[in-house]
Amino acid sequence: MLISVTGATGFVGRHVAATLVARGHRVRVLARDPARARFLSDLNVEIVAGALADRPALDRLASGADALIHLVGIIVEQGAQTFTAVHVAGTQALLAAAGQADVRRFVHMSAVGARDEPGATPYHRTKRQAEQLVRDSGLSHAIFRPSIINGPESAPIRLLARLHRWSPLVPVFGDGRFPTQPVWIDDVAMAFALAAERPDTVGVFELGGPQVLTYEEFLLTIGRASRHSRPLVHVPLGLVRAAAGVFDVLGATAPLTSDQVQMLVEGSATPANAIESVFGIEPVAFEDGLKRFL
Repeated sequence: MLISVTGATGFVGRHVAATLVARGHRVRVLARDPARARFLSDLNVEIVAGALADRPALDRLASGADALIHLVGIIVEQGAQTFTAVHVAGTQALLAAAGQADVRRFVHMSAVGARDEPGATPYHRTKRQAEQLVRDSGLSHAIFRPSIINGPESAPIRLLARLHRWSPLVPVFGDGRFPTQPVWIDDVAMAFALAAERPDTVGVFELGGPQVLTYEEFLLTIGRASRHSRPLVHVPLGLVRAAAGVFDVLGATAPLTSDQVQMLVEGSATPANAIESVFGIEPVAFEDGLKRFL
């Protein structure tokens, strides 16, 4: 199969591209900055220069493809890169190119908690709006909602590991009881590959690891895996939200935003976890994955 991928230079995308190549597929990727995609050359991946707003580039990406995997997403807005522009308009443009090129299969990256309702963060609302575009496209599709993804390129996990190494204390927001269900990156990549190969697997699928952990347990596990466990200190949630509100004005450079705090507190467990029941993948435990790179 020829499988085209957006977001292949990102954390998840590079693993998806490598998994597809290992499974014998030809892979074509979209890259805003082809220089950032040089590492993919070793995989013999075809690179199309362009962005989601570049329709000729999207047409080249989709031309002749059997499946299209859409991974592009942002967690903080910056300039013209707004949630609506990237998640909604970008998905709409890609679906139009896929339809024009008669692409048979569309696999889409969403997020746990995606919903278009009052009180949801703009990130979650636009993710849900993009999901609806995929549903309404008429294409055979799979939509994935992964929990926190664990892997060597995970910036949040790397940051927390550094805190355990260099800080005398590691902060826990509020009571630290909000649920997480971290999932190993290669398990996620395999699910995307299998979904691209199986046009009869249609719907929305949550992806999580084998264990539900509280956020406090999540932090303690990172400390153990890094071999530099530090004591945890609980910080009142009101204080955390106040600090995040101040940081919001910094935009993309903010160390923490109000929306990120809200999403963390809402939790990211996946009670309808499909990674094993639908895709037959035996998920790697959080601590086992951490030990592979920390």
